[in-house]
Amino acid sequence: MFDATTILAYKGKNKAVIGGDGQVTFGDSVLKGNATKIRTLYKGKILAGFAGSTADAFNLFEMFEEFLEDKKGDLLKSVIEFSKAWRKDKVLRRLEAMMIVLDNDHIFILTGNGDVVEPEDGEIASIGSGGNFAISAARALRKHVHEMDEEILVKESLSIAADLCIYTNHNIKTLTL
Repeated sequence: MFDATTILAYKGKNKAVIGGDGQVTFGDSVLKGNATKIRTLYKGKILAGFAGSTADAFNLFEMFEEFLEDKKGDLLKSVIEFSKAWRKDKVLRRLEAMMIVLDNDHIFILTGNGDVVEPEDGEIASIGSGGNFAISAARALRKHVHEMDEEILVKESLSIAADLCIYTNHNIKTLTL
């Protein structure tokens, strides 16, 4: 886990949503409170978010987008090829970042070890220091608040994480498919 951020993604019945806080920390200091750690990729059809080093994440986003282009937006094929490249490349293996990528059909966590993890429930994934708080809140809301809009669920879950995690703030941004 990275003590740097909180990213939460939810692939619900109606929408796919990713959200992240805006806090960038260095040790025990806040460097910036309004960073954007989520973005759309491949013609707005893929959502992605990162936790870890900002410079590393931008490199990974750019590289992953090349795989998406090569695979014509096929997320499953792209994450498999991307993880192989990340694992094999001596420079990339040293990058300190994790990513969540999703579309309306799939959701994956990608790590520098070359891991491609599809959440057990296939719907909710989180990364970063506040990730466990956010995913716990999201699972509880999904289970007990029926018919909650996916974007509202992500925002509320991240807000709960921000109340608990010192590395997460309330400057929450979301993107939706």
